[in-house]
Amino acid sequence: MENRKLEGKVAIVTGAGSSGPGMGTGKAMSLLFAREGAKVVLVDMFEDRAQETLSLIEAEGGTAGIILADLSDVSQAPRVIDEAVAMFGGVDILVNNAALTSPFGLLDTTTEYLQKVITINLTAPFLLCKAAIPKMIERGGGSIVNITSIAAMRGQGGKGCPAYSAAKAGMTGMMVDIADSFGRDGIRINCIAPGLIDTPMRDTSILRAGLDKTKINLGGRNCLGVDGDAWDIARAALFLAGPDGRYITGVHLPVDGGVTATSH
Repeated sequence: MENRKLEGKVAIVTGAGSSGPGMGTGKAMSLLFAREGAKVVLVDMFEDRAQETLSLIEAEGGTAGIILADLSDVSQAPRVIDEAVAMFGGVDILVNNAALTSPFGLLDTTTEYLQKVITINLTAPFLLCKAAIPKMIERGGGSIVNITSIAAMRGQGGKGCPAYSAAKAGMTGMMVDIADSFGRDGIRINCIAPGLIDTPMRDTSILRAGLDKTKINLGGRNCLGVDGDAWDIARAALFLAGPDGRYITGVHLPVDGGVTATSH
């Protein structure tokens, strides 16, 4: 049997269930990590979404468990890490994937909504890193992957999504500092910035904007001219989290078909 890249590892994936029919990034990463031998801790606030991912993993003979948590509650992060350690004996990989998008432009964003977006997209990953890193150091090191967005790198058109963009940019700033501070403890941390990836979350955003998905050539906005999907993000996360990324830390990697290389 071919050696699996995450054999013996324990991986936590937040937002591990899809927000609608189809394959979201959290579900795809969880499945791929399990296929590569990891025991996967599925963190989500919706039991049915997490259960769907768990069922897919178990149907393939993989190992996973569910922790239900609402990451808008700042007390949840330490509990998630403690329960993951109790479940599988430790933590080797943390993927900060759970997110809240923002449908509001600057002038329509309330202070309350801004705080909610920042709490889920930035404060929760900060607190999860804080709780997980000591556990990783105990096991000789670990890898953290933050899922950010190209929204932190360029405008999104229309009225934009500045609360979301600011929170995702904050994840990158946090990442470079952790990379510098904990690298010699065996901790690697990197960010993936997805582009316009074909996921249930993107479909929800398109519908909320009153647009018709069938009439939008999203792939035409990038250099490759094709749509990306959740598996593209999952493969990048596996590369960064696993042994192939052993000499990579502090990197912000766009997985966007080249959107950020264009001027349109």
